[in-house]
Amino acid sequence: MEDVWDLVVVGGGPAGSAAALRAKQLRPQARVLLLDKADFPRDKACGDGIAAHGRDELALLGVPDLIADYRPARRLSIVSPGGARVHAAVARPNHVVPRAVFDARLVDAARERGVEVRRHRVRALAARDGHVVVDDAVTARAVVAADGANSTVRRLVGVRSFPARHTAIAVRGYADVPVEDDVQLIAMQRDGWPAYAWSFPVGDGSANVGFGMLLPRLRATGLPGREVLHGRLAELLPHLPARDLRAHHLPLSPGRAEPGLGRVMLAGDAAGFVNPLTGEGIYYALLSGRLAGEAAVQAADDPLAAYRRGLGRALGRHLRTTDVLARAAQRPGFVDAAIDTAARRPEVFDLLVEVGLGAGTVPLPLACAVVRRWLVNGLRGGRILGLLP
Repeated sequence: MEDVWDLVVVGGGPAGSAAALRAKQLRPQARVLLLDKADFPRDKACGDGIAAHGRDELALLGVPDLIADYRPARRLSIVSPGGARVHAAVARPNHVVPRAVFDARLVDAARERGVEVRRHRVRALAARDGHVVVDDAVTARAVVAADGANSTVRRLVGVRSFPARHTAIAVRGYADVPVEDDVQLIAMQRDGWPAYAWSFPVGDGSANVGFGMLLPRLRATGLPGREVLHGRLAELLPHLPARDLRAHHLPLSPGRAEPGLGRVMLAGDAAGFVNPLTGEGIYYALLSGRLAGEAAVQAADDPLAAYRRGLGRALGRHLRTTDVLARAAQRPGFVDAAIDTAARRPEVFDLLVEVGLGAGTVPLPLACAVVRRWLVNGLRGGRILGLLP
C-alpha cells in the first residue's frame, strides 16, 4: 500500500484548519494533509463574525492571538420584526474578521505546525481495506470533510443533502462606517419572516453588511433572488450602501446532524452546523473541526463514534434548544417578546447572545419570562399569543 496519511482534511476553512491544527497539536508526528480547491487567501461570503466562544476555540487550538490585531465589537443592537429594540454591551466582545484574512491565517498556522497543504479538488472517495482512498491517489486512516454547505464529500459518501426548509440564503457585502464604530446591528423584518439584515463593523472603517432569509420564503416571492435580497438589504440599511455583494447558502442545523459515515467525519457547514436562529457558523466550525481532529488521532479504530460522542457532549443540549427556539421563532410575536424582555432584563439579553452566538441553553425561568411577555404583548394588541395577524 502507498504511504498512508493519518488524516486527510478536505476544505481549508475554519472547520478544516481546526481539524488539522488539533490533530497535529495532540500528535505532532501524525501525517496530516489538507486539501482545498483554492489557493489562500481567498474570499468567502460570510458575516465574518467571530464571537467569544470562537476565540475560546482558537485558544484551545494553540493560536489565541490569531485575531488579536482586530478591534473588538463591544455592543450589540437588535431590532425585532415588530420594532422592539435592545441595545447593550455584550458580556464578552465579538470580533469581525474578513474570511479572506481569517481563513488564510488558520491555514498558515496549520502549515507552520507541519500540516501539508495542497491545492486539489476532490472528485472521488472509496473505502478500501479499512482506509479511505481519495481520488484513487491518497490513502487516509480518517477523512474530515469540511468543504462547505455544498460539500462534495458529503454527497460522495451518501449523506443526504439539506432540505430547503432548513436552508437559508444570504447576500453579503461591505459598506463604509466610522472607524470607531463598535456596534453590531441586527435589524429584523416581518415581511418574509424569518429575515434580517446585519451590519458588523470590522474596525477599519468598513462593515460587513448583509441580508438573509429562508430559501422557501425567498422562492415564495416569485421574484428573482438578487432583486429580493439586494432590495431588502437596501430597505433595512438605507444608510449603508453596500459594495461587493455575494450570495451564499446556509444549511441550518435541524437539531440533530448526521456527522459522517464510516471513516469520514463531516464538520462545519458540511455537517449543517449553522445556528438556525442567527446563521452563525464559525464557532460551530471551529468546535466541530477540533473534535473531528481529536477523534482522528485519539480514536483511530472508530473515529466517527468518538466524534459523535464529542459532539453530543459539547453541543447536544444546545442544538436541541436552538431547534425548539427556531420553531417558536417562526412566529414574529415570539421574537418581539424575546427582544422586549431582553431590553428589560440584562440576564435575558446575555442569554440570547449565548444561545445565538455560542453554546447556550435556556433555563426554564427565563423561558417563562419570555412567554409571559409574549402573552402580555398579544393581549395588548388584541391578539392571543401572537397567533392572529
